[in-house]
Amino acid sequence: MLMKNAYVTTPVCSPSRATYLTGQYAQAHRVIKNTKYNEMTHKLITYPLLLQQSGYRTAFIGKWHMGDDYTPRPGFDRWVCAGGNKEPKVDSPMNIDGQMVPTKGHVTDVLTDETIKFIKSYANKEKPFCVSLFHKAVHGPYKPTERNKDLYKDEPIVRTISATSPVTGKPALVGKNGQPPETDEAIRNQLRMVVDIDDGVGRILKTLEEEAILDNTFIVFTSDNGYLWGEHGQGQKRLAYEESIKIPMLVRYPALVKAGSTSDAPILNIDFAPTFLALAKVPLHPQMKGQSIVPVFKGQPLVDRESLLFEYYLEPTGIPSWKAVRTDRYKYITYPDLTDCNELYDLKQDPNEMNNLIKDPKAAVVVQKMESELQRLITAFK
Repeated sequence: MLMKNAYVTTPVCSPSRATYLTGQYAQAHRVIKNTKYNEMTHKLITYPLLLQQSGYRTAFIGKWHMGDDYTPRPGFDRWVCAGGNKEPKVDSPMNIDGQMVPTKGHVTDVLTDETIKFIKSYANKEKPFCVSLFHKAVHGPYKPTERNKDLYKDEPIVRTISATSPVTGKPALVGKNGQPPETDEAIRNQLRMVVDIDDGVGRILKTLEEEAILDNTFIVFTSDNGYLWGEHGQGQKRLAYEESIKIPMLVRYPALVKAGSTSDAPILNIDFAPTFLALAKVPLHPQMKGQSIVPVFKGQPLVDRESLLFEYYLEPTGIPSWKAVRTDRYKYITYPDLTDCNELYDLKQDPNEMNNLIKDPKAAVVVQKMESELQRLITAFK
């Protein structure tokens, strides 16, 4: 099933990954920036921890990035930590079950190899297993595998209208350039690294099939944030615009999910932990504020999803802190530390978010309703 409306609540690495693990907003779990959360992340209540306590064999494989302490966290029987973003993409040392170990080969392939090794160790054993594979790709510096390094070399990179038009009506971005847009070749390298991951997904699926457990395994493929390719003059993520907060999401589980199906349901990354626990019949921890998306697989709506809350906290990149609320029709963005910089977009009429309606008198009632809804959600998800 392709989830066409999946989002991260905070579009940057560390907060987003903590949200996946805990089912909480950053304002609750407090991993609010890409910085050192070493001691804190040894204490998080995560879905792997709860699954492990309920009899699952669990593995963390990949990029932890919530601090520079890459030692094993609670809740994992197997720990293969490839660090954050600074380590090399080839022959990168990793913390494996508490020991720093050299590895050979491209990091994407090494992480895939480790995942396959874990699956083979626990397939068809008495206890079920859960693998959290957090790839380092597609993060820079961009270095695809040798086999894919020339892919797309003759393909033009086509930018959207919001990436090729003057930026107007966004005073919060004036002098706050964040990070510049990628070059065409950098984007090609990003796409090549996505194919590196896809190669590994194929190998993992084949392994599950060989172990005769493919159709009995719940698989979800997603990302920790979207990405801006020059939209609104911006690169990378960290902003409340669709390209930044929206993510790819695919789910495979024949017992509940019809192959080739799609869903328009609004999914947030706070929903992943509750979903995994629901499928494993493990009680939801009271700290978790997301909800299981199992009803979505059956064509049923989620509860209280007429509006979605998003948040971001100031980092050295210069993008100011913001809070945002999105409905099916409108998006309202407020910058708590700035004056007269709020934004309102009619997503039906203006899907590229180029026409800020915040000062339009005809939008005053909408602004008032969106501000009220924003405050309601902030309180609900503390």
